[in-house]
Amino acid sequence: MRPIMYVIATILILGCNDSNDEIDPGESLSQEEIDDLQFLKEEEKLARDVYLFSYDLYNEQIFKNISNSEQSHINSAGVILEKYDIEDLSLEERGEFTNDILQELYNDLTDLASTSLENALIAGATIEDLDINDLNNFIINTDHEDIRDMYEKLNCGSRNHLRGFTNNLGNLGVSYDPQFLTIEEYNDILNGSHEQCNN
Repeated sequence: MRPIMYVIATILILGCNDSNDEIDPGESLSQEEIDDLQFLKEEEKLARDVYLFSYDLYNEQIFKNISNSEQSHINSAGVILEKYDIEDLSLEERGEFTNDILQELYNDLTDLASTSLENALIAGATIEDLDINDLNNFIINTDHEDIRDMYEKLNCGSRNHLRGFTNNLGNLGVSYDPQFLTIEEYNDILNGSHEQCNN
């Protein structure tokens, strides 16, 4: 297996409100916004699928609980894709992805998770670290209020997930070093309390 950081380092940033309001005919998305949304849907699926993989191995409730939350994130992204009539590139099959980089990342993360509970929790923290960083960039890339609101809610959930994984690692005497967020961003999240995200 190639080092996980090699695969993660290759990822380039491609860049919920459940409103079903009609789109103004003059309202359109940039290609960057479309790419972000398509990538996000698969990235949230990757999170869910890795956590289900880890739950099957270790039967730890954190993986089950957060995989359920990730399904909600997938659904939120799907609502926006449908609202703007954007092609959904995600695949139904667990562990399978249209995006080759995400497919390789999934393979490496599940390889890591299969080695120990500690590494499964590190894989989880890595996913949330990456997800928050991506969402921060996606928020900058859009001026559509409904899309921005969805991103903000998912970001809130991901901050809670990161706290959950790092707390569980702490119980094992292990610390997580952020790979995508700055130390300042990471510490701000850890020093915050659990948030109500409504997603």
